[in-house]
Amino acid sequence: MTEESLRRADELLTELVELVETARTLPMSSSCVVPREHVLDLLDGLRETLPPEMDEARRVIANRDTLLHDANASANTTRERAAAEAEALTSDAKQRAERLVHEAEVRAYDIVEEGKTEHARLVSATGVHQAAARAAAELREAAEAYDAAVREQADGLSASLHGEADRYAADVRADAERYADKLARDAEDYADRTLAELAGTLQRAAATAEQGRAALAQRRAAAAAPADGPDERRGAAGRQDRPSDRRDSEQRDSERRDPDKTAISA
Repeated sequence: MTEESLRRADELLTELVELVETARTLPMSSSCVVPREHVLDLLDGLRETLPPEMDEARRVIANRDTLLHDANASANTTRERAAAEAEALTSDAKQRAERLVHEAEVRAYDIVEEGKTEHARLVSATGVHQAAARAAAELREAAEAYDAAVREQADGLSASLHGEADRYAADVRADAERYADKLARDAEDYADRTLAELAGTLQRAAATAEQGRAALAQRRAAAAAPADGPDERRGAAGRQDRPSDRRDSEQRDSERRDPDKTAISA
């Protein structure tokens, strides 16, 4: 808030105080009549002198929930995309594993069929038959071992992809939450600083208004003092035998000596 704005706010407050103090008092009441349009104009002018940072602080506070919602939405979108990619990788790995298993099964079947054919051809020879049986058994065991190895590799790849996807989603969410928390703290700090500056400005303006009132009271007291001349003292001495007149005179003297009380009660 610039010095010119402070000076303008001080002038408006002083004028508003003087307007209230000099307003016409209603009969039989402590209320007073003030011009509404003039007072509203003064209040509008005072509002215009307030710093624009107040509106900025209100906008930051109002957008806090929107920023947090956007950060959470971004984190959710990233997590869903990572999960979809992990699911696609897992599905592709399963398809590759199934294709390898199928190829192994087909190869094992072909080998077995070849062994059977060879066995049928050499069935007349005992030694050849036994050799063929052993070869077929070895081929079957090799095919089964290959199938088991392929399945184990596919399961390991799927588990690894799932773990990487979960870690990636957790990291993205943690970054989004940290960013949202930082935005919230920055907005709160900015609003606190702006409100503190405004409170100091209002306190200085109130102190200036009180000084103006005190100066106005002193001017009124100085203006009322010369009215207590010799003629009035003689008139008061001539009415000393009338109690009611004496009380009225004492009350008027009291109001002249302390005009601030009269203004405050009004």
